[in-house]
Amino acid sequence: MAAKANTKSIPSVWARPQAAPSQPALSRAVIVREAIAMLDEEGIEALSMRKLGARLNAGATSLYRHVALKDELMELAVDEVLAEIVRSPADGPDWRAAVTQLAVTFRATALRHPWMCAVLGQAGLAYMGPNLTAISERLGALFAAAGFPEPHGAIDVVYSYVIGVATTESAWLTTVVRSGQTEAEFIAHLARASQPAGEPEGAEAVNPGSFRDEKFAYGLEVVLDGLALRLTR
Repeated sequence: MAAKANTKSIPSVWARPQAAPSQPALSRAVIVREAIAMLDEEGIEALSMRKLGARLNAGATSLYRHVALKDELMELAVDEVLAEIVRSPADGPDWRAAVTQLAVTFRATALRHPWMCAVLGQAGLAYMGPNLTAISERLGALFAAAGFPEPHGAIDVVYSYVIGVATTESAWLTTVVRSGQTEAEFIAHLARASQPAGEPEGAEAVNPGSFRDEKFAYGLEVVLDGLALRLTR
């Protein structure tokens, strides 16, 4: 465990070089991929270096050669899933369409990995890994080309909206999964529980996934409308 203690002064995993593989099948990339699979399946609470080591048939000490702390592992896992956004289709000349595309892809990625926004919400964007940096640079280039006087301010606005909404949605969907019901069934159950006795049941609910998509799109349009006003001043 000495390796763990010696790295406490390192502020971020990005500031420390990778260790040489301790066994042929074990590397930082392998560890991160397995951690993401575990996070997707079981959530943040279930992840520990001991359990992860067991899934990889390796001791926790072997993992610490490549990832000094669990916090480092979470940084790496978040940045790895953000690669899904970096690989999204290229941006076009219309800044609103391009930002919308990136925001929609960001939200979709967050909902595929419900733990991601919880980590970002706790740690913020203090540690800029390569993929998060690439996303921010893409947004900055879009806003600068459009003529925004404060591209970084516009980036913060978009991040705040997308991460905020995705955090709430991820928490909601995690609760739905734990209920063992579909989202529509869970909503119907809540509606019945809150309905006064004797009152007739309400109209059939809309598709919950479509409703969340439309709600996100509406809010994003409002955010972009507000940003667009900056160009007219």
